[in-house]
Amino acid sequence: MIKVLKSGFLTFYKKKFKCSFGKNGLTKNKREGDCKTPIGNFKIIKCYYRSDRIKKPKTKIRCIKITKKMGWCDDPRSSQYNKLIHLPSKYHYEKLYKKNHTYDVILVLNYNTYPIKKSHGSAIFIHIAKRNFEPTLGCVALEKKKIFFLLKNINSFTRIKIG
Repeated sequence: MIKVLKSGFLTFYKKKFKCSFGKNGLTKNKREGDCKTPIGNFKIIKCYYRSDRIKKPKTKIRCIKITKKMGWCDDPRSSQYNKLIHLPSKYHYEKLYKKNHTYDVILVLNYNTYPIKKSHGSAIFIHIAKRNFEPTLGCVALEKKKIFFLLKNINSFTRIKIG
């Protein structure tokens, strides 16, 4: 099991990695736009990666190449809320093909996926941390090499406990 601790560390296989999470902390009552990371037990359901920047990760998790037309809907008014979408969209979304490197590799958590509850939070990922581990808008962020360590050692049964 992967554990994200309130102290700002992630533990896995007796290893401890610095991480960051939502700038407003952790919560049991996640709401869209609150900049908090949801507390709970989740699965890593997919991996998305930028094939123009990194090689396909070696993992047992399904990996999908990120294209310029990919986004993640974070607009509760949309029927595609908290799902991968193809751009353009008339609804608000998180672009997956970013100029910065935070989304070069993304692990998608099954937070608010079945059933999807409108306004309860979307796009909860593990992604690459910014310099100095700046807080996120609700995701968990790690150094790129630590994400690749996770990918190499997880499978579809691996759970992540946040909080």
